[in-house]
Amino acid sequence: MNRSLSDSEAELPDLQTNHDIPEESDIMSSDGINSSHIYAPPPRIAARFSRSSNSRRKSSAASSRRNSISSTHSHQSNRSYRNGCQSNHVAQHLRRASILESRKARLADRAAHAEQVRLRAALAKAAPRGSNSEEKALAAQQAREKHLAQVAAACAEEVKRAKKVAEDMKERKAAEERRYRLEMEEKLAEAERRRLEYKRNTRRPRTASVPANESKKPIAIPRAVSSEDAAKRIQAAWRARQRKCVVEAFLNLGLSIDKVHDTGFEDITTMLAEDNVLSITAKIMSLFGLLADEDATPSGTAVRTFLSAYLILGHPAQVLSKDGDQEQDLITKSKDLIISFESALSKLTAYNHYTPTPTRLETVLLTHGAFVTAFNDWKARDSSALIETMVASFVNLDAIWQSVKDETSEEVANDYKQGIRDNQVILLSKIRKLAGAERASMLIRKAIRESRRAKARKRPAGDVRPRVAVESSSPSGSPRSDGNTAIEAEAASQLAVSQNQATTDDFQANALTKLFSVVPNNRVLVHELAIDKEYRIDTSPHADLRDAINREVCDSMRRGFENGEGNLWTVAMAENIREKLLRLLKPGNSMHTLISEALDPDLIKTQCNQGMFSYEKFFSFVASILPKLCAPFRDVEVQALAEDLQQEGTLAEMIDKLFKLLHVIDLLSLDYSNFLLMNAAPTLIKESAGYEQRMFAQDLDAGTVALQNTRRWWGNATVNLLTEADRSDPANRPTTQKIYARGLVDLAIATPPLRDSDVPETLELDRARILRIRADAVRITTIGGILLTAKNLLKRDVRSQWKAEANRMGETLKDGYMKDESMPAKILSMVESSHAMPPATRAQLASTITRLLTQAHNGKLTDPVMKVLFQRLKTHIFNRISASSSGERVRAASTATEGLATTGLPEFIGQVGEIVETLGKISEVDRKAHGLWYEQIAEEMERLGQESAEAQGTTQGQIEV
Repeated sequence: MNRSLSDSEAELPDLQTNHDIPEESDIMSSDGINSSHIYAPPPRIAARFSRSSNSRRKSSAASSRRNSISSTHSHQSNRSYRNGCQSNHVAQHLRRASILESRKARLADRAAHAEQVRLRAALAKAAPRGSNSEEKALAAQQAREKHLAQVAAACAEEVKRAKKVAEDMKERKAAEERRYRLEMEEKLAEAERRRLEYKRNTRRPRTASVPANESKKPIAIPRAVSSEDAAKRIQAAWRARQRKCVVEAFLNLGLSIDKVHDTGFEDITTMLAEDNVLSITAKIMSLFGLLADEDATPSGTAVRTFLSAYLILGHPAQVLSKDGDQEQDLITKSKDLIISFESALSKLTAYNHYTPTPTRLETVLLTHGAFVTAFNDWKARDSSALIETMVASFVNLDAIWQSVKDETSEEVANDYKQGIRDNQVILLSKIRKLAGAERASMLIRKAIRESRRAKARKRPAGDVRPRVAVESSSPSGSPRSDGNTAIEAEAASQLAVSQNQATTDDFQANALTKLFSVVPNNRVLVHELAIDKEYRIDTSPHADLRDAINREVCDSMRRGFENGEGNLWTVAMAENIREKLLRLLKPGNSMHTLISEALDPDLIKTQCNQGMFSYEKFFSFVASILPKLCAPFRDVEVQALAEDLQQEGTLAEMIDKLFKLLHVIDLLSLDYSNFLLMNAAPTLIKESAGYEQRMFAQDLDAGTVALQNTRRWWGNATVNLLTEADRSDPANRPTTQKIYARGLVDLAIATPPLRDSDVPETLELDRARILRIRADAVRITTIGGILLTAKNLLKRDVRSQWKAEANRMGETLKDGYMKDESMPAKILSMVESSHAMPPATRAQLASTITRLLTQAHNGKLTDPVMKVLFQRLKTHIFNRISASSSGERVRAASTATEGLATTGLPEFIGQVGEIVETLGKISEVDRKAHGLWYEQIAEEMERLGQESAEAQGTTQGQIEV
């Protein structure tokens, strides 16, 4: 704006106010208005109108100053001046006013525009930017991802198209090469044929004509063939004849890929195993040089391997266990071998004496070598999985024999022994064939040793018999049987304590005694011994309660000492310890007499009143007799307590010693009860079925239990089994044993929780065991689903056993599936530590692990893999439980390992075997005890079904009428 105010414009006020300066128009008109000469203006006037070239403005829009009315008027006035015309003061004033107005208007427009810009900037600055920027960033990210996805899809499509083009080009080139090679071979064969024909048909050379008067030469007689040449020709013809017979014999078999594919697997396997087929195949392979000297026999490995190529191409699903990279490579090598072999076989004709050309022979040899290498690699990996499976089956049969040889009658044991031995012989021959005799023996011995050690670990370690009890059980001068009878009588009296206490009137005292005692009631003991003859009373359910009661007693004793009642508490505590120690001994025993006299309550009361009682002597006496009463496996614990008791201390330390003493005495009482139970176990097991039956009948008569849940459970099992039978074979009706097995498996193999209405009254004592089996089944399915997914992602054989990973996962998941957020990461690290995997596979496996653990935690197995594995596990267990005879059970056990391996659960053969064994024992004990009521319920169900069918038939007849 400052520059637009030129000097000429700044001088306009002077021209308006200075009237003394004459106007130029006057001067010009006075000098000569009529003169034609044009005078140059003065310098000051010329400077006013002249403009520099660089500052001259171009023509602008209609709003410019040059296009305004005042500018046009000024321009015309200047032109009039140059022509000799001058403007007056009014024109100059109008021009100046017009210029000022236009500039004011322009400046006002610019100020308004600047104000608008400032307002927009202020509004934009005041507006919140965070959400807009985040939305823009999110939109940009989505656009970028969409663009990348489109680019990736386009690239993948291009790569796929390029690969297809490359493969087509490669196949086209290979076809052209084969065609060129075939044409060249045909041309060479044709040339050879023509050469031989030319040699046979010799013609007379062209010479001059023989003169008529010359006598003709005699015809040359062919010379005689030597015996050696004749023999060679005969041998060549005979060999060609032999090769022709071999080729025709193989072609008559009609062996081709199409025929193998159209024929059933069992039929084609039987056909390829025939001696005729093996002999002809060995001859045709010898013709092509595919047999070594050691494999020249018709039943050799090379012949069977060659025929396996037809089976692999015709029935890949039955031959190959899975569809991995190695299996795909084997299929490709088999295809190359068969194609090259059939191509070379089709060119064997009489023209080439049934001899393959060197080029085709080389192709067949190369493809055969590649196929044999791939086949051996696949067989080595597949045989290792088969060996592990068969060894596990062998060990499983041995475990069954170890469990039944001492628990069943001699006839049943002999049946089991014969069936198990036959199946083990078959398995042993197969293992030796695959692994060799030495390796097979080593693997079997190692597996059996580990299995028996694992079973022995479940038993209590060390000698659990109390020393004094062992000594008193067979006193000198009495036979062993008398001692056993005495022990059994003592056990019966010891186990009847809870029932005798139930007849007292003090309900609270009875409840406290029952809660305080670790010995269950007689029915539970008998039932547990019938299922597990090694059953022992466990202190864990009552240890915390007993320790809490002992701690409360010690605290009360401490308060009593503070209140001056120490003598009363001392006498009471000594009497309590005396009674507990005497329960471990028989009256008349020397140790019993010693404890009775040393810890006499009257004596201790007298000593306390006279101030002569010493806790140091009391603890020293107890520390000296405890090692004589405890079992050998308690020596370390009792020795530590004895050393602690002999140390001096304050009142608080003395009471703590009493608490430890009470705890150890309770453990000794438990050991003594288990010792009595161990000796009385054979008698109790023998009478268990009748005792349980009588107790259950008493409960039914008293109205304590009803059979409502049992009837509903049996009805559901019957309906489920009949539905399956109608689908498969309507004529085959299920037996009572099948119905019971189905109901038991449906109850045990299910997802938690277990409702009270689900458990029949007859299986109430097995509630905890059924809950444990349910948890084990879900855990097995979860771990199996994780390992199966990992094997498929890593292209591994599903039959391979990842036992280490399965055991670690099982120990980790015992406490819960989602107890913390890091559980999926822990499970993934267990797999990743043994098997390396790419990032994409790792991410996919991590997602699968999280999903499966969440479903297992919620108790809803909705994943397809989990559902299939769980159903297969349930079917497998049902097939083994429903076996009626010993032979069926042995056969089911011998094929169980292979079934679990193909199912995808090869790591859990032992655990599934334990579940089957537990359910089998539950079934056996339960049916012996409650079979009478099951038969009654079955008869009621059958009668109701017949009545319903008759009623339905009557109704249908009425409708028809």
